[in-house]
Amino acid sequence: MWIPVVGLPRRLRLSALAGAGRFCILGSEAATRKHLPARNHCGLSDSSPQLWPEPDFRNPPRKASKASLDFKRYVTDRRLAETLAQIYLGKPSRPPHLLLECNPGPGILTQALLEAGAKVVALESDKTFIPHLESLGKNLDGKLRVIHCDFFKLDPRSGGVIKPPAMSSRGLFKNLGIEAVPWTADIPLKVVGMFPSRGEKRALWKLAYDLYSCTSIYKFGRIEVNMFIGEKEFQEPWSSFDIYTRKGPLENPKRRELLDQLQQKLYLIQMIPRQNLFTKNLTPMNYNIFFHLLKHCFGRRSATVIDHLRSLTPLDARDILMQIGKQEDEKVVNMHPQDFKTLFETIERSKDCAYKWLYDETLEDR
Repeated sequence: MWIPVVGLPRRLRLSALAGAGRFCILGSEAATRKHLPARNHCGLSDSSPQLWPEPDFRNPPRKASKASLDFKRYVTDRRLAETLAQIYLGKPSRPPHLLLECNPGPGILTQALLEAGAKVVALESDKTFIPHLESLGKNLDGKLRVIHCDFFKLDPRSGGVIKPPAMSSRGLFKNLGIEAVPWTADIPLKVVGMFPSRGEKRALWKLAYDLYSCTSIYKFGRIEVNMFIGEKEFQEPWSSFDIYTRKGPLENPKRRELLDQLQQKLYLIQMIPRQNLFTKNLTPMNYNIFFHLLKHCFGRRSATVIDHLRSLTPLDARDILMQIGKQEDEKVVNMHPQDFKTLFETIERSKDCAYKWLYDETLEDR
């Protein structure tokens, strides 16, 4: 059963993903790459706002419904787009990967990616942007494909008929001619974009769920994901982005929740799954127990690890902590992402007891 976790401490929010692979976080002073031009070394925040010049977006109605105030984030600064294109494409000496761009909107980043030599599949959930995005691919010999699809609604778990912009990853990848590769192979493609303004943590945990269970996009291999996500400590200012509602630009939001979201900063996270992520003791078959361990600890993050272990396993909690080099008074907030994986694997390989975990209904997959 999938249960999104909320209210996690900053250090633990990304623990499931950070322990799963190479996890880079790029802030305002962190966009430095040896192969990037010197003008980009001051970071991702060296940009100014630009409005998307579409008349239909400039005259929003005075009254908007609650649903229409759901805004989306788009990169609209050309310099920022060029910097991101170089980060996403990697070193010039390497052949570029296929890029799946999530909700490109006005296509500023899309154009920068194409000019940098990338092959792009634009997954756009808003039909309004599709004609303009398709025009960017003219005379480019198939380097751009535009599909009406919401990446964050791939493989919905609600059941029933899947209707656009939701889509199955199997159908999408089959349409693109992408075949599954072994987990030990190279990265087959990259996904770039921004987590939705609402439900960011839910989207992040779904991604972690798909990764550890090898479902959805991870059926096809170690896919690299590059996403902006908003958090209080993030260093990317809103000046680089335009904010749009379904009815037009959001200039003077009155709702407190929207104002709070507008004042957030962003991190660009880059996650590459490890080739050795799965071991004899952590597999796509028992990942749900690992997640249960994480969620149990996150639920009472001020408690000691030993208190959680006594509720999770019949094994000797003191002995388990000794094996992983932790003290009895070790608190959850002091645990690093890799510590949780080591803790789980230590319990899994124990031979002291036939039953390693205390039964809990939440472990059942519903």
